[in-house]
Amino acid sequence: MVGVDEVGRGCVAGPLLVVAARAKGELPNGLKDSKLLTRLQREHIYIELVSACDWGQGWVKPAEINKLGLAKSLKLAVKRALDELGADLDEEVLMDGIVNYVPAKYKASRCEAKADQNYPIVSAASILAKVTRDNFMQELATRHPHYGFEKHVGYGTKEHYRLLQKYGPLKHTHRTIFAPFKQIQAEASV
Repeated sequence: MVGVDEVGRGCVAGPLLVVAARAKGELPNGLKDSKLLTRLQREHIYIELVSACDWGQGWVKPAEINKLGLAKSLKLAVKRALDELGADLDEEVLMDGIVNYVPAKYKASRCEAKADQNYPIVSAASILAKVTRDNFMQELATRHPHYGFEKHVGYGTKEHYRLLQKYGPLKHTHRTIFAPFKQIQAEASV
């Protein structure tokens, strides 16, 4: 079975990442939804997962999200992840969530709410995605230190919005089609 999960869907900055994972053998103990683990727990399990799984990454840049919107971006990210993994068209694919963004050519695909809590391979995809994207956002923070990406990793926290008010959005980093940016632009023009 291939497990599929995403990270960054609700962010206002940074890329969207979908991971498609397939176990090579035994998966490590302690797998659960990445949101239920501490950062240290995720990073420890991630090290084991890198060798325990084959996995594909489907990155969608903020510029693509701004152009396509979130639903089409999710479809694109899932396609990229499955393509990179080399998933077979008849392989069972289970995606976390209530909307199945897996391309129709994968005949044995389905989605399930809380799959990242109930299926170890989806938990693995969740952890691989979260740690990989968080590491990307840590690197982004070194290039743009005024935005606090190392803390909020792109989510719309009060501090992130405060910094956006002060410095404005970054052209290639922020998802300017999202509602908060319309508010920021409206306030700036007053």
